[in-house]
Amino acid sequence: MPDALLLRSAGSILRTVFIGSRLPGGPGCIGKLSLQLQYHQGVRLNVRHSSQTERQTISKELLNHGPQLSASEKAKDGQLDYSEEALWTTRADGRVRLRMDPICPQPPYTVHRMFHEALEKYGDITALGFKRHDKWEHVSYSQYYLLARKTAKGFLKLGLERAHSVAILGFNSPEWFFSAVGTVFAGGIVTGIYTTSSPEACRYIAHDCRANIIVVDTQRQLEKILKIWRDLPHLKAVVIYQEPPPEHTANVYTMEEVMELGQEVMEETLDAIIAAQQPNQCCSLVYTSGTTGNPKGVMLSQDSITWTARYGSQAGDIQPAEVQQEVVVSYLPLSHIAAQMYDLWTGIQWGAQVCFAEPDALKGSLVTTLREVEPTSHMGVPRVWEKIMERIQEVAAQSGFIRRKMLLWAMSVALEQNLACPHSDLKPFTTRLADYLVLAKVRQALGFAKCQKNFYGAAPMTTETLHFFLGLNIPLYAGYGLTESAGPHFMSSPYNYRLYSSGKLVPGCRVKLVNQDAEGVGEICLWGRTIFMGYLNMEDKTREAIDAEGWLHTGDVGRLDDDGFLYITGRLKELIITAGGENVAPVPIEEAVKTELPIISNAMLIGDQRKFLSMLLTLKCTMDPDTLEPTDHLTEKAVEFCQRVGSKASTVSEIVGQRDAAVYQAIEEGIRRVNANAAARPYHVQKWAILERDFSISGGELGPTMKLKRLIVLEKYKDIIDSFYQEQKK
Repeated sequence: MPDALLLRSAGSILRTVFIGSRLPGGPGCIGKLSLQLQYHQGVRLNVRHSSQTERQTISKELLNHGPQLSASEKAKDGQLDYSEEALWTTRADGRVRLRMDPICPQPPYTVHRMFHEALEKYGDITALGFKRHDKWEHVSYSQYYLLARKTAKGFLKLGLERAHSVAILGFNSPEWFFSAVGTVFAGGIVTGIYTTSSPEACRYIAHDCRANIIVVDTQRQLEKILKIWRDLPHLKAVVIYQEPPPEHTANVYTMEEVMELGQEVMEETLDAIIAAQQPNQCCSLVYTSGTTGNPKGVMLSQDSITWTARYGSQAGDIQPAEVQQEVVVSYLPLSHIAAQMYDLWTGIQWGAQVCFAEPDALKGSLVTTLREVEPTSHMGVPRVWEKIMERIQEVAAQSGFIRRKMLLWAMSVALEQNLACPHSDLKPFTTRLADYLVLAKVRQALGFAKCQKNFYGAAPMTTETLHFFLGLNIPLYAGYGLTESAGPHFMSSPYNYRLYSSGKLVPGCRVKLVNQDAEGVGEICLWGRTIFMGYLNMEDKTREAIDAEGWLHTGDVGRLDDDGFLYITGRLKELIITAGGENVAPVPIEEAVKTELPIISNAMLIGDQRKFLSMLLTLKCTMDPDTLEPTDHLTEKAVEFCQRVGSKASTVSEIVGQRDAAVYQAIEEGIRRVNANAAARPYHVQKWAILERDFSISGGELGPTMKLKRLIVLEKYKDIIDSFYQEQKK
């Protein structure tokens, strides 16, 4: 059913069913305890206490009112011709030719249609869960849709123009979702900004995407925008949803006020805007982390979003709610494609229940939320899984002798079985006993008792971490993709898994490896409906990324095994070419050092155009829970390492400042062992240094998704690096 027609059915009922104009409990559009819908007859429906019958009534009315489709109109569904369009564009209002594949011929459709079809199946079930005053509240899919429309009309009233952006600068919340979906409904482009962004970074993105509206969650984020507003000619209003704005601040609104303003916009006006939308138009801008320069605005089409939400998630074995409703905890930045696709768009596609973590999730409260929600599916970047691992190790180290031995025994039994027979459902008695007595209790304590799928992506995962979680009977499933591929282009799942690989190609997508070496390793190139439209306002960068046939050149290098599983081996731009002409992939060597030396947190290989390889090292230390900055105190595991090699150090400064002989000797021996396994002498690490502070986002060495910013590190520690090679010359 084309959007131009099906939206009318929602439109007529929305003219008689509307959300109460003022929601109690503060500036947030949800209120504190009693978000309500109000019929024109005056019947009030409380979200939390509404009966299933009442909620079903809303869904049926939303879908059954309005004109029905004729046979000829149905025949035209999905038959739009995109062949005249170019493969890419750098204009926010541009259109592109879609990369259709007969293997997966789903007709292109818009975000609004995806949501409307979800209403038919999931309208009466819970869509969003959020906490207010330590109590969980819920919003159904019907209410979610109505709130998104209400937000869309409010944005239109504030002056949102077609193909201009609504930028969102805030932690994950229902308001983030309403703003994102409402933006797309209103013909705008949703653009996330990392909450850790500086005012200057906010200015760059907001100016580049021509933001008409910026949505923020707190006064702290609002202050960033107020500092740069004069440099943003397209900005008309700021909306704040978690805290009240300062008094008498011009053009700053609460989300509640925005929804009130939306009542002045006719439903027919919004319907017409939705009707004019096409699947090959941009609806989402996701900015790269800027590890090699200014962030690039990755333009994603409506089709890229809806297609990936369906087929990328199917490849990961995500279930539709009519089979089993997936429960997901939303905590990773929605300004990153992985979280946005996994939490927001896939949630709508399959009717998942998305529960929002507290803003301090990564400071320690995440596990509490996981225990309360008990997700069925969970995703984390490698650093999140590493932090969970380190916390378990710290607790185990402080436990009694018997408990610690029981855990180690159970994990060793499970790991051995999972490495030997990773796909076997028939577990030996000892393995089942270990799981029943110990491991199941650990998973329950972590909130993973019901979790059937645990994913990771965005960066490489160490063998140590993969093995640790296998020892808990928690296999971690990898996905591979880029922001430029709308997230997953390869996926792993319980039925599609191979340790150390990034999974298999999502059906309907294509891959090729170019410039392969003798071992079959080459640059990974991607093609399919996932591929982005182009970089906003960056024609040169777009031409570098997309070739004449529409293939996306990722810059990553890898190989495919005989069964089609992908293994990433490095990045072209990170490839080190020594002065002797040797090509060295840094990641395998860096991971080998971290595996050999459990005290090492980060290792960065150096040697481009140099006579030999050197390395910068940082030590594992605790994080300040308030600032998330690295402290001087070593982690429990790092202290254990020191004790094992004969050192009494418990801080980084003790080791580096006093050049602790025992630790330095142990690290030197560990690097010698890594060198001994190298293919040839040019791959040996000859010089190294321990830095006084671990890499961090605040320090500038890591991006928002914990990716290493190599160019920043090279510049920041230039003197130390130069000293390696100056000494060599003497």
